[in-house]
Amino acid sequence: MDLPFTTEQFLGVFRDYNRAIWPIQIAAVLLGLGAIGLTFRRPSWSRTIGGVLAAFWGWMGAVYHLMFFREINSAAVLFGVLFLVQGLLFAYVGSVRNDLTFRARADLYGWVGGLFMAYALVIYPVIGAHLGHGYPQAPMFGVAPCPTTIFTFGLLLWTTGRVPGWLLVIPTLWALIGFNAALTLGIFEDIGLLVAGLLGAGLLLYDNHSDHGTRKSKASTGATA
Repeated sequence: MDLPFTTEQFLGVFRDYNRAIWPIQIAAVLLGLGAIGLTFRRPSWSRTIGGVLAAFWGWMGAVYHLMFFREINSAAVLFGVLFLVQGLLFAYVGSVRNDLTFRARADLYGWVGGLFMAYALVIYPVIGAHLGHGYPQAPMFGVAPCPTTIFTFGLLLWTTGRVPGWLLVIPTLWALIGFNAALTLGIFEDIGLLVAGLLGAGLLLYDNHSDHGTRKSKASTGATA
């Protein structure tokens, strides 16, 4: 993939971005951990979890893409709009309509989702630091697209009931775009982005069209009632 910027320019944007928004990164991690914790509580907290995802995607669209990334890539305007749309979709589906019920799960979906979230929060930054792009020039959880997209797929795998396929379009598209760019730039921790995008979307779409998908909302997940 031919990119209109170099690896140094790309990491430079993250360096400036992270310094400018500090300490929002800490708040983002706390929100992510809080969202995970709420999956063990009453289903009524699902609105709040949907709001967290909406806030993440809205922030990345408005602040990262439109205010910082567009300095080196004109396509960031389109990306910013798409991320804002995704944020609105999460707000509408997850918070307004309350169509997403997040519950901690002890099945295949739960284990895969948990692995994705652990990767986004812990493994992703460790690999990045090992490869020489740790903070402040690192894509940070909750405020940078790639680790946050991985986390999003993980959290969606912790839902009960059907996840609308159209809600997965933009995250899956970003997984493909981000992974291809990452290979060119040497951001190899984003290999997990492709895995999360393809495997996560595949599992959710399969579940939507299987008998299991119609039953899992009635199944006990071991969460606190």
